Amino acid sequence: MSGETLQVYFLGTAGALPTPNKNPSCIMIRRGSDTILFDCGEGAQQQMMRARTGFTVDAVFITHWHADHYLGLPGLVQTMSFMGRKEPLMVYGPRWVHEFIVNLENISRTKLGFRIISNEIKDGSVIPFDGYTVRAFSSKHGMPGLGYILEEDERPGRFDREHAISLGVKPGPLFGKLQRGATITITRDGIETEIKPSDVMGPSRPGRKIVYTGDTRPDYLGWKQWGDDADLLIHDSTYDDSEKERAIEVFHSTAKEAGEVASAIGALRLALIHISSRYTNMTNHIQDAGQTFDGEIIAPDDLEMFEIPFRG
Repeated sequence: MSGETLQVYFLGTAGALPTPNKNPSCIMIRRGSDTILFDCGEGAQQQMMRARTGFTVDAVFITHWHADHYLGLPGLVQTMSFMGRKEPLMVYGPRWVHEFIVNLENISRTKLGFRIISNEIKDGSVIPFDGYTVRAFSSKHGMPGLGYILEEDERPGRFDREHAISLGVKPGPLFGKLQRGATITITRDGIETEIKPSDVMGPSRPGRKIVYTGDTRPDYLGWKQWGDDADLLIHDSTYDDSEKERAIEVFHSTAKEAGEVASAIGALRLALIHISSRYTNMTNHIQDAGQTFDGEIIAPDDLEMFEIPFRG
């Protein structure tokens, strides 16, 4: 797992209305060979073409049933079918996901070449993948909604090469076995001796973690225990702080509030997204977030890719 890439493609960072430069919500995360979409707003497949990501998607997670978060999915599945997809597409979401998929299939006058499998999930649901999980948590948006935490499994500790040699382990294949968690047997001073991974490996290290809130008021208390220490928090930042009353009224967040959440959970980086079409630049948003969060703040343009490094 230590060599797996973890990349975030910001395919759509606009609010409810697209602009000439921003599409509705769509976040693609690539972890190794897996590709997952979080929301799939209008025009998602064109953004995938522009970003040259291809259309190989393993699963889709929808945060809630406002149209700017799902209207891209009907077109995307038609393209997948046209290109010969055969394997099922898993679609996860809150209440009404089953009805949505039934409606999606009903509006098509051609039979898809693959199945779409809907999965209703709720606060606390954990979906396992190979080497990581996606956990759902409740959002606060005036309707059933979820945010998601993608978290890698723990990584093995560092291998102490010099200590292994001092125990009589010769450099070579046995090193690899120990690093993969296998106990080995060596002959030392004429005596067969077991060497366990715990003898030569340091403490396990946390995997990387990405939190995506979807549309929400700042409301981290219910998921802080899971989202704590995130490498990247992608938070609703629809308004700058001058529009806080409007944000409260329509169940969105300001950039300053997003910064408060990032500080509260100990995030390393904060990405400001779901930006209202009333804003032509992000200067105020970044300044507002910087008042409450002293980590790295990004206001990604559509099609920008951000790679999450390992933490040592």
